[in-house]
Amino acid sequence: MIILKNCYFKAEEEDEQMKTVQVKNVVLGAGAPKICVPLVGKTRDTLLAEMAKLAGLDFDLIEWRVDFFEDVVNIEKVKEMAEMIRGKLADIPILFTFRSKKEGGEREFSEVDYFALIHAMIPTGLVDLVDVEVFMTEKKVKETVKVAHDYGVKVVMCNHDFYQTPEKDEIVARLRMMQDFGADVCKIALMPQSAEDVLTVLAATNEMYTKYANRPLVTMSMGGLGMVSRLAGETFGSAMTFGAATQASAPGQIPVGQLRGILNLLHQSL
Repeated sequence: MIILKNCYFKAEEEDEQMKTVQVKNVVLGAGAPKICVPLVGKTRDTLLAEMAKLAGLDFDLIEWRVDFFEDVVNIEKVKEMAEMIRGKLADIPILFTFRSKKEGGEREFSEVDYFALIHAMIPTGLVDLVDVEVFMTEKKVKETVKVAHDYGVKVVMCNHDFYQTPEKDEIVARLRMMQDFGADVCKIALMPQSAEDVLTVLAATNEMYTKYANRPLVTMSMGGLGMVSRLAGETFGSAMTFGAATQASAPGQIPVGQLRGILNLLHQSL
């Protein structure tokens, strides 16, 4: 387990005003949490079938989980598929994600291949945001943020633990490190072993949001036990939640058809 709670962070970050992030017509960090739907098809045909099922659903962003894609090792085929997705979903912001095996992804990928894939996609104009795992090599993480920003692509920096939930101070430290590294959106997803773990994630989110954050946060406690955290983001400071259209990409995702109504109900009560 990586312990960061005693790390130093730039003091000036804490004094900046909270910022929103706009991607196409979607503003993260304002109003109710935005809904992101994952695409997890293994082949061209299954991805096309997934996209066809999105018709009529109410969501804000798409996350293409390219680690599910069987041709992910062929960058040209990834680009071809990304072009097809963009063509079908022209007005929807697209988050491009390769989730590493160590953080719950579908396949092993060397760090060299991981960054080569992300860097190949950034200049294409086919994706609006890229997912970057904070616990890759720090130099490469920061270089990727710079390259993405040079092309006008936003960075969702993240950390996932599918086994446990660290202490509140550790969660806050990881989110602050992402912010210090230049992320546009800071994301953490953790697995609870008890109701107390869910409360720890919510308390950490609230502390980060009220004391340190100057950009949108995305936090969640996974699985059925943590489902409430996917709904209560506006109360505690999380700007986005993930809803499943067909197959969930992580445990505890709520069907997108039900999600908007719940988020709207909570929004109206605040």
